[in-house]
Amino acid sequence: MSQDGIVLVASVSIFSDDKVLIIKENKPTAINKWNFPSGRIEYGEDILYAARREVKEETGLEVKLIGTTGVYNFISNTNDQVILFHFIGEGTGGSLNLAEGEVSDSKWINVNELVTFENQDLREPSVIKQIVDNLLKENIHSISLYNKQLIK
Repeated sequence: MSQDGIVLVASVSIFSDDKVLIIKENKPTAINKWNFPSGRIEYGEDILYAARREVKEETGLEVKLIGTTGVYNFISNTNDQVILFHFIGEGTGGSLNLAEGEVSDSKWINVNELVTFENQDLREPSVIKQIVDNLLKENIHSISLYNKQLIK
């Protein structure tokens, strides 16, 4: 969702065993940049639903959200103010099937390996590094912080 240059984004670190899934984006604003599956929250859409939808669209995987590392507020490389809600998920179904045209690659890696990536290889490197730092320090919060959306 975008309003007056503010973009709301849901992002998910999907874990399987001790590995996390990262994807290489192939979008006009992020060509060959590694990121967690993520995307814009649509108008009227529940944040938790948006996170699961984006994972499914980009990776083909279904996830259960089990925690959050928090909310990140930053100015993007496209000069939008981004409010990013980052979640932790575990796979519950589906199979890895990358969104054609949007995602060019994926890999399962240890979280600490993300620290070694060069900034130019990451989408919004300062934000990803904050998320990784929270994951490594286990600064994880309950998903119950997010209340059910009330739509009139």
